[in-house]
Amino acid sequence: MRLKNILFTVSLLVCLFISETVCGKDSNRYYYQIKIYHLKNKTQEDRVDKFLRDAYLPALHRAGIKNIGVFKEISQDSADRLIYVFIPFQKLDHFQNINRKIENDKKYLLTGKDYSNAVYNDAPYTRIESILLEAFGGMPEPAVPNLTTPKNERFYELRSYESPSESYSANKIRMFNELEIEIFKKLNFNAVFYGQVLSGSKMPNLMYMTAFANKADRDMHWAAFTPEYNKIKFLPEYQNNVSENNKVFLYPTDYSDL
Repeated sequence: MRLKNILFTVSLLVCLFISETVCGKDSNRYYYQIKIYHLKNKTQEDRVDKFLRDAYLPALHRAGIKNIGVFKEISQDSADRLIYVFIPFQKLDHFQNINRKIENDKKYLLTGKDYSNAVYNDAPYTRIESILLEAFGGMPEPAVPNLTTPKNERFYELRSYESPSESYSANKIRMFNELEIEIFKKLNFNAVFYGQVLSGSKMPNLMYMTAFANKADRDMHWAAFTPEYNKIKFLPEYQNNVSENNKVFLYPTDYSDL
């Protein structure tokens, strides 16, 4: 036990003091926002779909943001329907200024008025969650999955790895940057992003998204992943760095860029 603690401490000190590249630092890393719309019924879902498709995504495109993903859960809760919107930003100030920018877009204001001007007792959603992430140094910008299947067949997986403390989370991120991303690349997991959560409700945690042609393709990839991951799973310097692993299975809407 003492040896494990020493190795864990050393790994953290190394990540603090050696080169930024090894530790996953990169000045050109993207920032990601994941917006989650909570909807109580199909009427709200249709209104938000219309807003995203006709007003919000086009306005983001005009503002220079591309490769925006819009997803819904494969097993949807009818009482709390969810729409996930993944927005990549090249710089943090792009995220900070995007709302101000699109609010000056006349076309956005016109096409989105049903949503934007909704009265208090006829709101288009119940709540909106927002998660802000910073890309890992091992994958500093998002990728468009190389998939040829129809969108309604595609299978996206969004995972969140929570850690018992900030130090353990930093350790898990280092494990990803140095070892795990290479496994995902080797097995062609079609990762969309890997990111550290800077602001969210499940901190400290990291999140990432992988994409597959369909459910069978997803299961085949994870079956191949297990023996590869077992080669690094038991390394003493990476023990106990995940306390909770949550995954959500998603499909892209017909108007999603991804």
